[in-house]
Amino acid sequence: MVVDRESVLQWVAAYEDAWRSGDDGAVERLFTSDARYARSPYDPDELHGHAAIRGFWLVDEDATFAVTAEPLAVEGDVAVVRLEVRYLEPEAQEYRDLWVLRFAPDGRVADFEEWAYWPGKAWTAS
Repeated sequence: MVVDRESVLQWVAAYEDAWRSGDDGAVERLFTSDARYARSPYDPDELHGHAAIRGFWLVDEDATFAVTAEPLAVEGDVAVVRLEVRYLEPEAQEYRDLWVLRFAPDGRVADFEEWAYWPGKAWTAS
């Protein structure tokens, strides 16, 4: 598979559709069996494999949200995507997010690293 902006957008759209619909079976279509899923770059409890990722997806079950996504960089098998996520009901929240994705030759993601930022979150150490 060639990783380009279009294929990255297709993967993100499939991820969003699966996340939105609660289709935890899509994990196998989107991620390799040994995929690493880091919910932050400093995540001490990275998720590994389909079962762990599937369990994490269920946390947002029944949430309503809107997503926009734009690939910022695609180089070889790695892509960086900027997302804006707005949760609606029952609790409004928004954040901007960067996803660093490393694709396997079959088009699934082998490595997923998330960098999420919320409004009002400190951007300095002090």
